[in-house]
Amino acid sequence: MPFKRLRTDFNADIGIGALIIFIAMIMVAGVSVSVMIQTMNSLSQQAIKTSEETLKDISSGLKVTFVSGYTHNSTITQLAIFVSTTAASDDIDLTYGILSLSDSTNKVILNYTSNCFSSSVSNGLFSTLNASNLTSSHYGVLVIRDIDGSCNATKPVINDEDLVVLVVNTTACFSGLGTRTDVSGEIYPEHGIRGVIGFTTPSAFVNTIVDLQP
Repeated sequence: MPFKRLRTDFNADIGIGALIIFIAMIMVAGVSVSVMIQTMNSLSQQAIKTSEETLKDISSGLKVTFVSGYTHNSTITQLAIFVSTTAASDDIDLTYGILSLSDSTNKVILNYTSNCFSSSVSNGLFSTLNASNLTSSHYGVLVIRDIDGSCNATKPVINDEDLVVLVVNTTACFSGLGTRTDVSGEIYPEHGIRGVIGFTTPSAFVNTIVDLQP
């Protein structure tokens, strides 16, 4: 019986090696695509969050419409800063609002205190709140107009058409404001445009209530 000669054919081995490399390339490509998709989703979510925050900063904010002062012994002892939201603004919680004031010599930073809050003007602009409860680091809130009742002592939220007054004890802050004093300040909401305060006190105090801004 004749012997069959064994064939030495390595083509199959080469084919298996190429198949393994091909499968490995597919797996690497799959992992790469998965990583790219996850990165794109993460960037997309970050972009959405950034755009929302940017819209809040641009479209929301506070504006100062008027500032009055109460004089005693030729010194302004209290300030009433009329504040409302800008047009089409989101709701703004004054709990997180910061008021900065300077008399060109000293600067104070004030936060809201629930100890000085009134939902209405019951005894005049400067007599409704007890100014003695206001310090050099806290301002009070007096509600002038609040259509939806969103502004309360615990959570003083103002929105469209609302008008409130921030009451500041300038005696506690600056030992009062005298004549010809340059006063500047800003009201910083949690998000959005800040309200600007800027005026110079009169050269003489004739009346008890003085209009300072605008």
